[in-house]
Amino acid sequence: MPVQIHAWVDGRLVDPDEPSVPALDHAVTVGDAAFETLKVEDGRAFARSRHLRRLERTLAGLGLPPPDPARVDEGCAAVLAAGAPLEFGRLRYTVTGGAGPLGSDRGSSPLRYIVTAGPQLRPPATATIATVPWVRNERSATAGLKTTSYAENVVALAYAKERGAIEAIFGNTRDELCEGTGTNIVLVRDGRLVTPPLTSGCLAGVTRELALEWARESGLEVREEAVPMSSAHEADEVFITSSTKDVLPVARWDEVTYAAPGPVTARVAEVFAKLAGERLDP
Repeated sequence: MPVQIHAWVDGRLVDPDEPSVPALDHAVTVGDAAFETLKVEDGRAFARSRHLRRLERTLAGLGLPPPDPARVDEGCAAVLAAGAPLEFGRLRYTVTGGAGPLGSDRGSSPLRYIVTAGPQLRPPATATIATVPWVRNERSATAGLKTTSYAENVVALAYAKERGAIEAIFGNTRDELCEGTGTNIVLVRDGRLVTPPLTSGCLAGVTRELALEWARESGLEVREEAVPMSSAHEADEVFITSSTKDVLPVARWDEVTYAAPGPVTARVAEVFAKLAGERLDP
C-alpha cells in the first residue's frame, strides 16, 4: 500500500502528484527556499515555535521577507487534519522565494507556502555512520541555514548508504567535525558531552538545542567546541540528533565501534523522551 502523504499549497489541499507549484518558482529553478521538518506523534507536531524561529532566521539569511506564521499554521493544521491522526511521521513546510527568473536574480513575487505530512518508520535502535570525503564550508553564505539546496546531502547520503551507514558525516574546511546530512553529532568523552559549535558551519538543530539544554538541566557537562577530524573518533560514546531520530546512539562510525547506548547517551535519551513527552512546544 502506498504511503499516504497529504499536501497543501498556498491555501488549498492538493494531491501530492498534482501539478501545484509553477515551473518558474525560484525553489525549482535555483533552490531558493527554506524548510523545516517537525516530528509528529499521535497527530501532534513537536516544537513548533522553535522550528518557526529557525525558519525566520533562514529566510532572513537568504534575504527573503519574514514568513507569515498564520499561513504556516493554516497549512500545518490542514495536512494534519486531512487523514487519520499520524501515529508517527513528519510534517514539512517549505517557504519559497516565489516566482522568479531562470537565473539567480529574484523577482518581486510573494513567498509561496508548501506543507506536507505523512507517516514514516521509527528510527532504528542504533545507527551506523560514515565520514564522507567532502566538506561543509563554514564561511558559505548559507552556512547554518536550512535551505532546500540539498544536492550535496543527497550525494553524501548515497555515499554513506553504499557503505552500510544510515547517515553521512561532514568535516569542514578547517578539518573540524561539523554535522551529518540531516543530523547533529555529539561525542561523549569522560562523561561530558562534546559537540561542534555553530561556528563550525553546522545547522542549529532544534533537537540538538533541546538535547543540550535538557542535558545541562539534568546535571551533565556540555561543551560546544571545535573537534579536529583527526581525533573525532576518540570518544566513549557517540550519538546523533534530529527531529525524527531524537537522540540516536551510534554503534559504528567508519571502522570504530561504540557502546550503543552507553550510559551517558542512555541518560540523555531518557531525559529527552521524558521532557519531550511533557512539553509539546518547549
